[in-house]
Amino acid sequence: MTIADKINEEKNSTEHANDKSDHDVNLDEKILDKEDTIEEKLKTAEDKVLRALAEMENQRRRFEKERQEAFEFGGFNLARETLSLLDNIDRATNSFKNDESLKNNQDLDKIIDGIEIVKKDLVSIFKKNNIESIECINKKFDPYFHQAMLEIEDDTKEAGTVVQEMQKGYMMKDRLLRPSLVGVTKKKLKNDEKASKDEKK
Repeated sequence: MTIADKINEEKNSTEHANDKSDHDVNLDEKILDKEDTIEEKLKTAEDKVLRALAEMENQRRRFEKERQEAFEFGGFNLARETLSLLDNIDRATNSFKNDESLKNNQDLDKIIDGIEIVKKDLVSIFKKNNIESIECINKKFDPYFHQAMLEIEDDTKEAGTVVQEMQKGYMMKDRLLRPSLVGVTKKKLKNDEKASKDEKK
């Protein structure tokens, strides 16, 4: 073998080694790229699973809250409508008491007592179901609990104090069934202020 042949053989061997090295590098890069792709897919899938689990938990909590509210306030509308029974009982009692033609009736007291018993039973049923009347007399006016029907001049009390109740308000636990219809105080106008208002009219 000549020197030229040896040189060519070494050259070919070197080129073959370089080609093999380049092939190995390309193969490693492909493997790394594939690993990166798999890792990204796993991360995306994990993210989707976590989101789905979070959504399921939120739905479970919403359902639990709705179920609890349905259990606690399922009779809310019925309770609100039933309040008119109490109003009618009070009206009936007052009507009997103020009827001149019945004042000499010996059975009047028995009739009123019977009506009061029915009222007490109804109030007792309300209390068992967490329905309570709103105490409003001498309380500060609160638009959430009270509905002002009139203003009453009174310098002996702070302005905005409830001094008259025309219709009782009721709560069912922490929910308002209906507001109290009330009269609230306002300060008396001085004579010059009254005259000024009359002139404007």
